[in-house]
Formats: sequence, C-alpha cells, structure tokens
Amino acid sequence: MPAQIRQLRQQIRSVKSTAKITRAQEMIATSRIVKAQAAVAASKPYADQIVSALTALVSHNVGIDHPLLNEQPEDARTAVLIITSDRGFAGGYNANVIREAESLIAKLRAEGKRPVPYVVGNKGVTWYRFRDREMGAQWTGFSDRPTFPDAEAVGRRLAADFLKTDAEGGVGEIHVVYTEFVSMLTQATQVRRLIPLEIEETTVADGAAAPPAYEFEPTAGDVLDLLLPNYIESRIFHMMLQSAASEHAARRRAMKSATDNANELIGVYTRQMNQARQAAITQEISEIVGGADALADSGGE
Repeated sequence: MPAQIRQLRQQIRSVKSTAKITRAQEMIATSRIVKAQAAVAASKPYADQIVSALTALVSHNVGIDHPLLNEQPEDARTAVLIITSDRGFAGGYNANVIREAESLIAKLRAEGKRPVPYVVGNKGVTWYRFRDREMGAQWTGFSDRPTFPDAEAVGRRLAADFLKTDAEGGVGEIHVVYTEFVSMLTQATQVRRLIPLEIEETTVADGAAAPPAYEFEPTAGDVLDLLLPNYIESRIFHMMLQSAASEHAARRRAMKSATDNANELIGVYTRQMNQARQAAITQEISEIVGGADALADSGGE
C-alpha cells in the first residue's frame, strides 16, 4: 500500500508540472492574440482599399489585357499556397488546414490539373516532406508573427512562377488555404483563388455607389503592372495575419483544455491517494486491534 501511495504522489507531481507548462502556454497565447488582432485590424483597410481600386480599374476597362488577369488553360500546374504554423500545441489548427488543402488538391486533380503545394510553416513542410511530396517552395520561421517582407517574399515567388510557362516550371493558377480569425472561439479554414482574378459582371443595386472611374497616365496596363503585385502581396499578408491570430487562439484553447484536463486528473489521483491512505490506516488499526485482542486472550488463559 505505501508503494501505491508513493506512485500516486509521483504522478500528481508530474501532472502538476505539466499543468504549469500548459497554463504558461495559455497565458502567452492569450497575450499574443491581442497583438495579432491589432495587426489584422491595421492591415484590413489597406487590403480593402487595394481590392476596391483594382475592382474599379477592371470595371471601367473591360477587356483589359494583363498576364495576371488572363486564364492560362495551357498551364496544367497549379500552385496551392498552404499556410500552417511553425509550432504545435494548437489543437486541430494544422490538421484542418492540411485537410482542406488535400481536398482542394484532389479536386484540382479531378479537373485535369497538376497541383503543387507552396507551404508556409514548419508543420506543413514536415507533413509533405514526410510523405515525400513535391513542394514548389517552402517558408518557415514567421508563422506566429508574420511581417510584410515575409509576405512580399512569398508573393513575389508566386507571381514570378505564374508568369512562367508550364515548361519553365510555372503555374496557371494560385489558390490559398488559410485560417480566418472569426472570434476567440471560432476560426474557419478558407480556400481562395488568388490569381487569375475572377471577374464577375454585376449590376449596381439602387442606392449603392458604383466603383469610381479613374484616369490613368500613361495607361491602365501600366497601372496594373504596379498595382497587381501589391495586391498579391497585401492579400497574402492579410491572410498570414489572419492565420497567425487563429493559431494563437487555437493554441490558447488547446492549452486551456489541457490545463483543465490536468487539474481534473490531479483530482482523480488525489482521491485515489486518499482512498489508499485511508485503506492503509484502516488496515493498521485492524492489525493493532487484532494484536491487542490476541494478547488479551493469551493473558486470560
């Protein structure tokens, strides 16, 4: 019985140590979520404005010819940018992203295309490398704190590959799989086609403002040459910031769950230890009483 009590005490100490670690991770993730949310909010106005400017430009210049706007059916290779995390302890965050990415890859293959993953984050890189899967490019080391130069490097590589031919290793489409931060409790995995841009003809509703008409000097095509790379980089940067905020929220939720489970396990072990101690005490008392009765009986004889 004492051996069982010692073992339970050791298990309690071990679980308490784990609970301290998970609690610390939870507090760190909580503090970083605030900064990540602020970064998302700061990047949103620019991302929205550049989308509006691009929409207005294309709307008033129907039939404009630009490589980043044109479909490339001759290029079977398709880029799939997958944004995962560098670190674990984030629950199902990475699993959800990779599952959506694999679903998209299967869909593209069914359409006769050859999807190629472009992976951000060590977890995604490790997943594809372990399965010996081809990757167009990989970036690690900044998933929880992305900066614009990081997004710029990713965007430039994707744009450069899009402008290449299939024979040169280029791609005909660029899709992005990332996680959108909805709230502290909800993060939704999203799939977006980044380029070529999908142009839809719509009518302006009554009372709604039509896109403004701009005058360009020298030409709208020259403006697009400058605007589209910035559009790609800003969109990728905004998606990375959304993913970073989602990663911190997922890690906080996972660590809180782990801490709660550890505290519950400590309670179970404590009850078991108290029961074992009580059983040991009861057994000792029974042995003492039995010994006393035996002595009394022998003395009476």
